[in-house]
Amino acid sequence: MLKTQVIKLKVNQTMQKHLDALCDYRRYCWNKGLETWQAMYEAHTLNKQDNPRPNERRVRNELVADKADWQYDLSARCLQLAVKDLANAWQNFFDKAQPDWGMPKFKSKKAPRQGFKTDRAKVVNGKLRLDKPRSVSKEEWFDLGSYESLKMTEVKVVSVFKKNGAYYAALPYEEKITSKTKTQQATAIDVNVGHFNYPGGQINVLPARLQKLYQRIKHYQRVLARKRTVNGKRAMQSNNYVKTRAKLQRDYRKVANIQHDLLQKFTTKLIDKYDQIVIEDLAVKEMMMSHVASKGMQRSLFSMFRQILTYKCEWYGKELILAPQTYPSTQRCANCGYIKQGEEKITLQGNQKHGTKHHEYVCYECCYRNDRDENAVLNLLALAK
Repeated sequence: MLKTQVIKLKVNQTMQKHLDALCDYRRYCWNKGLETWQAMYEAHTLNKQDNPRPNERRVRNELVADKADWQYDLSARCLQLAVKDLANAWQNFFDKAQPDWGMPKFKSKKAPRQGFKTDRAKVVNGKLRLDKPRSVSKEEWFDLGSYESLKMTEVKVVSVFKKNGAYYAALPYEEKITSKTKTQQATAIDVNVGHFNYPGGQINVLPARLQKLYQRIKHYQRVLARKRTVNGKRAMQSNNYVKTRAKLQRDYRKVANIQHDLLQKFTTKLIDKYDQIVIEDLAVKEMMMSHVASKGMQRSLFSMFRQILTYKCEWYGKELILAPQTYPSTQRCANCGYIKQGEEKITLQGNQKHGTKHHEYVCYECCYRNDRDENAVLNLLALAK
């Protein structure tokens, strides 16, 4: 089984400068390649006989032929791997079944995550050694240590990225995984903003410690916004600006670590106890009706929960069942199967016709009463049976 170990790197100021330059060069190669690809594709649509369809080889040769002098001082693998990823993105564009289907977009230098790839890295004495660019001397190039031991001795393709002021590396490696013991049990999870419900109870994905961190993030964002402009002009990055930005990035890292730890422990618990797991196939983008709902859904990490649960089920031989988007888990009665329609439907405000609250489920056919989320869990669990 192919796994990926994400490690936090120990980077000095010299290597930080070189890694930032490679991140910028990767973004430049992607944008230049995308511009070239789009121009070739438009020419192909206008005249297919004289202009063949663009592919990875043609775009790469075009970028190599138009190389500037400063590009020869940086790693050539940055350009080639960027074009390779661009070719995969264009191939996915013609497959509308992809979950995040869409045309490849240009990369922005303001994006919170910047990175590059290389396939010439080595592991030397427990440290990561990247391929040295031509313009850098041996005295200015250092091996990168990490805060945890590496699980491999050889690497193929390494992805180095910068996020919230810290540098990370994603290292793929092979590991033999044995299937979990069968328990002959099934469960269902109803995901909600702030908490996930299942027959064994409820897990809070936005605990109180996260709420405090979000309040601090809101404060630092407000303070940072006031330091950006002076008299309508962009302000210089003063010492106070850098300090405030570092505090903001620190709290973002804490939030990501806490949420990732919660989801990993919860999914591992589900994998250990159950053989069949049912979740909803939600259209998250269509559910973001307002900025308040969007913020809650984004912080609840619906997509990350599904992603982690999907690959863990594949690893350990468990079955993941996706309920269709049209499945009425909320409106259906778990006792008699009656489905609410029209004015009887439960909304975020409850039901105004019958005066019920948003968390109450009352069946008007069999008088069945239950909590709205628990009723949805029972309906999803029926798919496993």
